[in-house]
Amino acid sequence: MARQVNRLTATQVKTLRAPGRHADGNGLYLVVDPAGGRRWVLFYQSAGKRREMGLGSVGEVTLAEAREAARQAKGLARTGTDPIEARKAAAGAAVLIPTLGEAADSLITDLAPGWRSAKTAAHWRRSLQIHAKAVSSKRIDRITTEDVLVVLRPLWVTKPETAAIVRQRLERVLDGAKVKGWREGENPARWRGHLAHILPKPRKLVRGHFPAMPFDDLPAFMALLTTQSGVTARVLEWTILTAARESMALGASWGELDMRAMVWTIPAGRMKTNKELRVPITTAMMAVLDRVRPPAVAPDELIFAGNKPGRPLSNMAMDMLLRRHAPGYVPHGFRSTFRDWAGEKTDFAREVAEAALAHTVGDETERAYRRGDALEKRRALMEAWASFATSSARKPTS
Repeated sequence: MARQVNRLTATQVKTLRAPGRHADGNGLYLVVDPAGGRRWVLFYQSAGKRREMGLGSVGEVTLAEAREAARQAKGLARTGTDPIEARKAAAGAAVLIPTLGEAADSLITDLAPGWRSAKTAAHWRRSLQIHAKAVSSKRIDRITTEDVLVVLRPLWVTKPETAAIVRQRLERVLDGAKVKGWREGENPARWRGHLAHILPKPRKLVRGHFPAMPFDDLPAFMALLTTQSGVTARVLEWTILTAARESMALGASWGELDMRAMVWTIPAGRMKTNKELRVPITTAMMAVLDRVRPPAVAPDELIFAGNKPGRPLSNMAMDMLLRRHAPGYVPHGFRSTFRDWAGEKTDFAREVAEAALAHTVGDETERAYRRGDALEKRRALMEAWASFATSSARKPTS
């Protein structure tokens, strides 16, 4: 029985959104990525090996054009010519393949209009410029699994959260390059079915590799912090009192604070979960703000600004302070300190404590019934946490 070809219609191409491969026939597929990207892919045999050839995105290549490109490529394959190699040879110097760094800049520019905050683009660029520097000048079509590991291995155990973010961003950049025809084949930064076989699971690393200060030692440490001058001590106090991630605290701006409602609202673009988070402002947090508040502030002005105007403190600033006054601990570990205290010393529900950490609790059905963010319950929890944490605090001397 002959294989069916031209299965897809123009209407289906416009409306198909289900992730996966949708066959048109003759080796041509419409591929819908989990992130929503849609592209044409041709599978064929060359020299006894199955190969995958990108034919462009659905937005740039019509169904008729994809079919014609597939027909021509299949014709070449039947004559013993690999269509991918033929395309590279025909393009020659006319097609400029960008470096990883250039491809990353291109993707960020493409995605930025859909992000809620301009800071998201800055965070993307900074993380890749810093952590992928060793391979950023290499052509995107020549990036291999070993290149990805060169980037990830220094971070994977010591900074697993950062490593996970960098890996996800590399995967997006490499996928984007494939859609634009800059590279072929599998994504070397893919986790499932690839890096998962050679790197330990990130979730097994996070808690064990963020040393957490025992909560009984926290009040004395907070008392010490109040005697320290400078913005680094203040942002560390804020990080501890809010149980926030470092990036959340470092990027906080005055415009995110609602002093009437006593709420700090972190926009989705700055959240790991990509969901807005409301954090109750406690009395102790107000005391921190009073020590850093300038005479006049602009909404987009950072609360804990670094030495350069408009730039946050370095993410190493709090680490260095801890090395001097509490060696062996890191800022992220105070989230575990908070969680241990809440679980062992209070009667607050587990869901409330997890919500304070911006963790997702329960399955989709359970979350659908629990649409609120338990703000007032979290306010009571965070006031209790602040009361405990500052119970030994001395009056600031500077």
